[in-house]
Amino acid sequence: MDQSFKKQKVFTSEEEKTLKWDQIQLSFKKAFGNEVYNSWLQKISLLKEYNDYLVLGVPTRFFRDWIVSRYLDKILEEVKIFKLSLNRIEFKIIEENKQNQEIVKIDEISKVTEIKDSILNYNRLNPNLNFLNFVKGKSNDIALSYSKRVCEDISRYNPLYVCGGVGLGKTHLLNAIGLELQDNNNVMFISAERFMYHFIKSIKKNDMVNFKDFFRKSSVFIIDDIQFISGKESLQEEFFHTFNSLMDKGSQIVISSDRSPMKLDKVQDRIKSRLAGGLVVDIDAPDLELKIKIIKKKIEEIQTQFKESINLNDDVINYIAKESKTSVRELIGILNRVIAFGRVHNRTLNINDCKNILKDVFNQIKVITVDKIQNVVANYFNISLQDMLSQRRSRPLARPRQIAMFLAKKMTSRSLPEIGRRFANRDHTTVIHAVKTINRLSDQDDEMKKNINQIKSLLLEQ
Repeated sequence: MDQSFKKQKVFTSEEEKTLKWDQIQLSFKKAFGNEVYNSWLQKISLLKEYNDYLVLGVPTRFFRDWIVSRYLDKILEEVKIFKLSLNRIEFKIIEENKQNQEIVKIDEISKVTEIKDSILNYNRLNPNLNFLNFVKGKSNDIALSYSKRVCEDISRYNPLYVCGGVGLGKTHLLNAIGLELQDNNNVMFISAERFMYHFIKSIKKNDMVNFKDFFRKSSVFIIDDIQFISGKESLQEEFFHTFNSLMDKGSQIVISSDRSPMKLDKVQDRIKSRLAGGLVVDIDAPDLELKIKIIKKKIEEIQTQFKESINLNDDVINYIAKESKTSVRELIGILNRVIAFGRVHNRTLNINDCKNILKDVFNQIKVITVDKIQNVVANYFNISLQDMLSQRRSRPLARPRQIAMFLAKKMTSRSLPEIGRRFANRDHTTVIHAVKTINRLSDQDDEMKKNINQIKSLLLEQ
């Protein structure tokens, strides 16, 4: 009999009122593939069935959040094949059977070794990212200074929190600290993303005890890109307890992020408070002088490593440094592109050559972020960012706040709820009201239109 006909009979027959969960699980396995099914969907159980919705059981809140954020729409699509009247799914967290937890007993030493080996494979300290080849300038001298002090006096500045934009040298500094301290300390250097990977793996293997023990025994705990834990409640819970345990035993904690602690979105307040309770240091975008120093340092390294002569005159170096507007990483990429062009054509390049080589890079559209809009608007109206994001409704604060929301909607790809969250967790309806208000005022008030245009210009210039 044709398979599709048999399926149709199962879910349209009036006599068949109860879903066959084992059949639905088989459909999950086919639709999602073995890896996703074995890791996540196999653990879902059917708790209650109603005419228009299901209540499904999952073992932990983390499982629920992960499944809802990635697979919910497709899960609903699959179960509707078996019961057309279903239009939603609810999840209930059920405690895993303690007896089952006790059955899974594997040699604890081998589990710890597995975690350790896996981390070493992905998180080796890079010997090239040390303090000696970190180029110092006005934008990073404070961060560099305190990174070195941490190595001299562990736990004096705890935690050390290094923040700054992408590609400005945060990971370089964290790596340098790890290199400096690794001989006499148990150093753990890991990205927040990798920390989450091991956390999920330990949950699936029912091995959280060894996970906790492994990460909490370090005397120096360095974690990169902490903003990655945003919105991941179970991961934040585990990080919070790991953080407290390490602090209690006097371990040095070093953290990096692309923003300051209090600006971390969808991160628990208690975590933000602890991150801000140590020493927070910024790395700003490099100025022209520092970019020139970085270019010259990189040229020296390339000449030493590859035993070749690189002929870039000061005019070309100054042009590259001046035109590169974003990060050190972009600056190095541009330099490599120029060097490669000169090597292929076997000649010394001039500024006109560089302009032709890099025209697609320097003429690209600038990326505008909500953070950037908030800062530019606050500076334009000479108010603090904290006041602009506050709950105060006085006109001198409310109008700039509405302008910032208006520009965030017009100049970024963020959704209304996302914009609302970036403005101290306001509702999306507040953003809609702000956009309508500023649109109306721009049509009626020349001064408002002038302000909007000037702020736009400032955003595009930076």
